Amino acid sequence: MKKIIAILTLGFILFISCSKEEDASGYTVNPITNKQATGSSSKDLLSDKKFKSMIVEVVYVDGFEPSTTAITNFVSFLDARTYKPNGISIIKRAIPSLGKATFSVTEIAAIEDANRTKYNTLDQIAVWVFFVDGKSVLDTSTSIILGESYRNTSFVIFEKTVQGLSDSPLEPSRNLLETTVIIHESGHILGLTNLGAPMQSNHEDTAHPKHCNVSSCLMYWASETGHSISNTAPQLDAQCLADLRANGGK
Repeated sequence: MKKIIAILTLGFILFISCSKEEDASGYTVNPITNKQATGSSSKDLLSDKKFKSMIVEVVYVDGFEPSTTAITNFVSFLDARTYKPNGISIIKRAIPSLGKATFSVTEIAAIEDANRTKYNTLDQIAVWVFFVDGKSVLDTSTSIILGESYRNTSFVIFEKTVQGLSDSPLEPSRNLLETTVIIHESGHILGLTNLGAPMQSNHEDTAHPKHCNVSSCLMYWASETGHSISNTAPQLDAQCLADLRANGGK
């Protein structure tokens, strides 16, 4: 029997836009600030030097809503790692299916461009998280991608894949798998590993760049599923925590 490895990954894509608009508060928002390279907003996300609050726009395809538990765990993770004295808020809504079975990161970014409503304002940083009803085009018979960070404040969860690998005998609970994938991808936009948050010690996995080389760490390249996943989401190891703290986080 082939062993399927579920992979948590990231992409490096820079999308350029020069449009500006006004949000409801009257501040000028500039979408280009949210369309930069993954990890480039590490310090802004972690510290309160520029942005005092964070808003997370959670968008999902009808029928593929993330669990309340996973989103609660996501907010707890952000609160534990970032300084946002004015709080972290979540807005959540559904969009119709596009009727596709697989998606490239370029297609995911285009969906974001068509549907994202929250961008950075004067003192609030915005994050986009999309739960799609399809799989990654990069999936193979032996490895699958559960999530991908592709911009400085954007990541996607391949929710159809997550649902297919959870809540069955010998598989992890959906709450656990969703939590693990979401916080892993948020770790990338926070700058891990060696991705905007400078390393305080040499712990990047050279075989899997931008991931931690400690197998028990949240930022390890592969997320075990099925037979060997534990009953709790993995945590950041001491080296990853040191990186975040050195770049303005908790």
